[in-house]
Amino acid sequence: MKKKLLSLLMVGAMTATMLAGCGDSGSGDTNTDAAKDDAGDEAKDDGAADSEAAGSDAAVSEGGKTLTVWCWDPAFNIFSMKEAAKVYQKDHPDVTVDVIETPWEDIQTKLTTAATSNALDTLPDIMLVQDNAFQKNVMTFPDAFTDLTNSGVDFSQFAAGKTAYSVVDGKNYGVPFDNGAVIACYRTDILEEAGFTIDDFTDITFDQYIENGKKVLEKTGKPLISMQAGECDLIMMMMQSAGASLFNEDGTANIQDNATLKIVMETYKEMKDSGVLIEVNSWDEYISSMTSETVAGTINGCWIMASIKTAEDQSGKWAITNMPSLVGAEGATNYSNNGGSSWAVTSNCKDTELAFDFLASTFAGSTELYDNIISCGALATYAPAGDSDAYAQPDEFFGGDAISSKIVDFSTKVPSNITGVYYYEARDAVATAITNYINGGDIDAELKTASDTVNNQMQ
Repeated sequence: MKKKLLSLLMVGAMTATMLAGCGDSGSGDTNTDAAKDDAGDEAKDDGAADSEAAGSDAAVSEGGKTLTVWCWDPAFNIFSMKEAAKVYQKDHPDVTVDVIETPWEDIQTKLTTAATSNALDTLPDIMLVQDNAFQKNVMTFPDAFTDLTNSGVDFSQFAAGKTAYSVVDGKNYGVPFDNGAVIACYRTDILEEAGFTIDDFTDITFDQYIENGKKVLEKTGKPLISMQAGECDLIMMMMQSAGASLFNEDGTANIQDNATLKIVMETYKEMKDSGVLIEVNSWDEYISSMTSETVAGTINGCWIMASIKTAEDQSGKWAITNMPSLVGAEGATNYSNNGGSSWAVTSNCKDTELAFDFLASTFAGSTELYDNIISCGALATYAPAGDSDAYAQPDEFFGGDAISSKIVDFSTKVPSNITGVYYYEARDAVATAITNYINGGDIDAELKTASDTVNNQMQ
């Protein structure tokens, strides 16, 4: 079983690398970076070849004075890590942080290759790992990761839902980084035209959302939201908002008899059938539907604000609040997460005490750092950061609201969920199920087919 899984992971990692070159930005996990990181795309492409060469013989810490880090995107993750190095070097001037630009697809490929070829010494000291792939990698390549549970990092200061992405068998393997807390964004001028304010969409249920949306559509001709056809980003956000997962704690699939998933699919179909939600064919069309005023809002990870802000002429016309909650779902809340990543210390790190102290003093201990990196859109899931003056600053684009502080607060209320080893395979199966269901398929039959598909892949 494990041999088969390793083989599949190696093929999948290589395939992901090839797909990345085709501009596949349909998945919400990829879009976390694609939407907020457009400014860094050109630099990332130009530096990919150099990163590949540099990453293949990454330096190992010498004498506890150098930490080598792999991460991607110069404008976001790399910028943040370099700022962390500056903060740490104030009290540790003899420590060097060597940041090597390495696209996520390359990190996944290099990790898979190192673990399956017994070449863990090719890994860096610290690497950034996408949240939805974290458990999968730790469970598949346990020898590549260092347990951080007793590292000195106070994990209680992070949003529980965020921390859970990098927890396996009760042990912490990642230090949470960027915030993927879900926000609901609305054009306040369109809402006003229909007789609503942002308060009418705060702390509401999806039933209320649909009823309000019907009135907005009737009065303005604009749907409330768009989503990319064939993807299940919103489905997964709705699931997590109730603390539900596509897997059980023992790793088995939880699809066929998942009561919350059934409610989510029925709610999604009702939104589409009512016209409150429209589906588009691509990620570009999804972004355009907001910036060209086709729809009155969206629900997504907070990183979506960067794309919304490209419509500079709409400054002051947007507002954010929390997402609607599911009706009839046990544990339903108005909070969820979509996207994000966390820092891992690899087993190749020769000075784990240095790596632990660096992470505990910066990403897990410095509000100054989070104040410094808010300029690139990197919002914390580190709760103390939300109390700083920088996070309290009003954002004129979003109606003068202190949105950064609000989003950190949202992140602390996100329920945790289980991603497991086959998260992406389960997402694909559910995406097919929801498409078939919308087109007239029987919901129970579609859920059974999705469950059978994932179970076959797991076996």
